[in-house]
Amino acid sequence: MTTFQDLGVSAPILKALESEGYTKPTPIQIQALPIVRKGGDLIGLAQTGTGKTAAFALPILDRLHKDRKFAGEKSCRTLVLAPTRELAAQIGDSFRAYGKYLGLSTAVVFGGASMHKQKQAMFRGVDILVATPGRLLDHVSQRSVRLDKVEILVLDEADHMLDMGFIHDLRKIATILPRQRQTLFFSATMPPSIEELAAQFLDKPDRIAVTPVSSTAERVEQVVVHVDQSKKQDLLHAMLADKSIKRALVFARTKHGADRVAKKLESAGFSADAIHGNKSQGQRTRALDGFKKGQTRILVATEVAARGIDVDDITHVFNFDLPNVPEQYVHRIGRTARAARTGIAISFCAPDERAYLRDIEKLTKQPVPVLETDMSLRAPRADERVVRPKGPAGRSGSVHPARKKSQAKHHASEAHGKAHAKQGHGPTRSRDEGDRRDRKGNAVWSNNGAPPKYRKPTRRPTSV
Repeated sequence: MTTFQDLGVSAPILKALESEGYTKPTPIQIQALPIVRKGGDLIGLAQTGTGKTAAFALPILDRLHKDRKFAGEKSCRTLVLAPTRELAAQIGDSFRAYGKYLGLSTAVVFGGASMHKQKQAMFRGVDILVATPGRLLDHVSQRSVRLDKVEILVLDEADHMLDMGFIHDLRKIATILPRQRQTLFFSATMPPSIEELAAQFLDKPDRIAVTPVSSTAERVEQVVVHVDQSKKQDLLHAMLADKSIKRALVFARTKHGADRVAKKLESAGFSADAIHGNKSQGQRTRALDGFKKGQTRILVATEVAARGIDVDDITHVFNFDLPNVPEQYVHRIGRTARAARTGIAISFCAPDERAYLRDIEKLTKQPVPVLETDMSLRAPRADERVVRPKGPAGRSGSVHPARKKSQAKHHASEAHGKAHAKQGHGPTRSRDEGDRRDRKGNAVWSNNGAPPKYRKPTRRPTSV
C-alpha cells in the first residue's frame, strides 16, 4: 500500500497530515504528487471529494519549504484561483493545516471582505495567495498586489473558472503573470470544449483522470421523484420529517427560489438557512458556519455551494430544482459521500424539467432510479418525447415569446412618419428620391444622377 512517505512528502507535512487524520493518499494524490513535484504543467480530473486540494497543496508546500526565498513586497510565489469565496476560504484553510509546521505564509482575498485588511496581509508579501479573480484584479488595479513573482499558478474547479463568466478575468491575469511558470488545472469535470480552451494556458501538460470524466461518486445513492412543481415544497417537508436525515443540503436554481424555500421551511418548524450570491459575505459565512457546527440542520443554496463546500456528515442532498447545466449535477451531489462515507441524492423533477434529467443521464451515462411517493406523477416512458424548455433557462437557444413580440414592433421612426403624415405633411422629396443635401441646402447626391462636380469659384474683378 502506497503511503505519503513513499510519495516523498517531507516530515513536517507528514506530522500535519497525521494530526488531520490523513492515513493514506487517494488515487488522484498518488498520480499528481510526482508530476507536480517535477515542475510540469498538469490537468487533473477526479470526482469531487477525492482529495484534489491536497493533490496540489502537498507538493507545493514541499517545494516552497525546500526552496525558501522572499517573494517581495505585495508579491506571492504561488497563486491559487477559485471560483467562489467559500472555496477560496476552504483552500486557504487547507494550506494552513497542511503547512502548520513549515512557517509559510498564506493569504486569502475575495469579494465581500475588507480591502484594507487584505492589503495589510499582502503588504509584506506571502508564499501562497488564494483568490477569486474579480477581487484579485481589484487589488492589481490598486497596486496592492503584484503578480510578477508567481512561480506556480493553480486553477481549482478549472471547468467553472474557464466558463464564460471567468475567462475574461483569467486572460487579464494571465497577461500579468510571468511566462515561465508551472500551471495546474484541477476539476471534477472537463468538457472537451473547455479542455481546448485550457490548452491555451498550459505548456505540454500531463493529463491524469483517475475516474471517468463527469462521473458521479459511487457511494452516492441517487433517486429522482417526478412531481408537480406546486407540490415540491410539500414533498420536501414530508421527506425532511425523517429524523434520520441529520444534515441536508437543498439546491435551488435561483437566489429568490432559495430564499423562498428556506422561509417556508422555517415557517414549518425546520432549522434552515439560505446561502447565495445576493447575501453579504458575513451572512454567507455565518450560514455556512452554523451548518458546519450543526446549529442549522438544513442549508438551502444555489450553485455557489455546489463547489467548495466541504462539510462532514451531509447525509442527504436534495435537488429542489434540477440544474439546467448537467455538469452542475455532478458537483451538487458530490457534497455528500465525502471522505469514504455514503450519502443519498434526491432530485425533484417537474414535467418541464424532464429535458434536464435526460441531459444528466446522458452526461453520467447511467439512468437515475425513480422513487415513487404519494405525491409522484407518472414517470415518463423511455420513448416519450421530452419537450425542452424555451428561453434563457433552456439549452435550445430559442427566443422567449416576449422577446419575439418586442422584436416584431416597428421602429420608432416609422411611427413618427405616420404621425407626420396625419398632420397634413407630405413625404419630402429627399425621402422619396434619395436626395442628400448639405446644411446650406446644396444637393450633394441624388438618385436621379451623379453629384454635381466641384467647380472652383470664379473671382470677381475688383474695381480699382
